[in-house]
Amino acid sequence: MPQLNPNPWFAILVFSWIIFLTIIPTKILNYTTPNEPLPMGEEKHKTESWDWPW
Repeated sequence: MPQLNPNPWFAILVFSWIIFLTIIPTKILNYTTPNEPLPMGEEKHKTESWDWPW
């Protein structure tokens, strides 16, 4: 039964995982976002206590 022979399939599995773990993440991480996030000011919001009606 030829499907039980792991020789070609194991090599394909190993090489595909090497590509997935080395080449593709570096290509994805090279992309930059069009709008870089800016730090927000540290102004505090005005909080008011809520008087319950009872």
